[in-house]
Amino acid sequence: MVFCDVDGCLMPEATTPADLVALGAVAEHNARAVRDRDRPVVVPCTGRPQPFCEAVCKILGRLGGIPAICEHGGWRYFFEEHRWDIEPGITAADRDAIRLAEEWVSGDLAGLGCFLELGKHTGVTIIHHDHAYLHGELLGHVESVVADRGWPFRVATTWTCINLTLACVSKGRAIRRTMAELGLDRSRCAGIGDTMGDLAIRDEVGWFGCPANALDELKPHADAVAGAPEARGVLELLALLSD
Repeated sequence: MVFCDVDGCLMPEATTPADLVALGAVAEHNARAVRDRDRPVVVPCTGRPQPFCEAVCKILGRLGGIPAICEHGGWRYFFEEHRWDIEPGITAADRDAIRLAEEWVSGDLAGLGCFLELGKHTGVTIIHHDHAYLHGELLGHVESVVADRGWPFRVATTWTCINLTLACVSKGRAIRRTMAELGLDRSRCAGIGDTMGDLAIRDEVGWFGCPANALDELKPHADAVAGAPEARGVLELLALLSD
């Protein structure tokens, strides 16, 4: 299987239209993988909430019963069965911290132009349209508040947002759960990512690739870097894996 990040890999990170032709080719790849069992299934592995991940799964088609990973591993979504399970390490205290952080963002940070990503339940995502401000002054402020209040979050950024992810939640942990349940080891699994947060995928798989638009800091960790960006780059990497 190939655990593939969504934003910046299968989809654009920015609010621009997805490459439906390329996604159709990925869907055809998955259909052949499930039917012929001669290539790895592409499984979404995203920080986005379950409804977004479900929509991506409907584009990619059958996943062979392998769960997609949502909210950085806070949830796993079993597309064919339309069911989901939560990271078992999340506690009532963690849920309280999420609620307090959401109230802080909706209150204090709203006056700075910040807003929450909708639909999340196991973490908090802060969005601001000024990306230079988000990655500079705002990031430092968020890190300071999280530390001062003792909230159980890791603070990390993507191209467009700040993520507060519970310490017990990660894409890597969800990948390990899935591989253990299916009886697979890392040599049978691959990953694709575009930001440093996707090192959590890299650390759990035997092979890792990046589309051309990936952060330069991530590319040295990859076994292959595609010549094309986003979904067309994913197709290049799938062709390498399928040879």
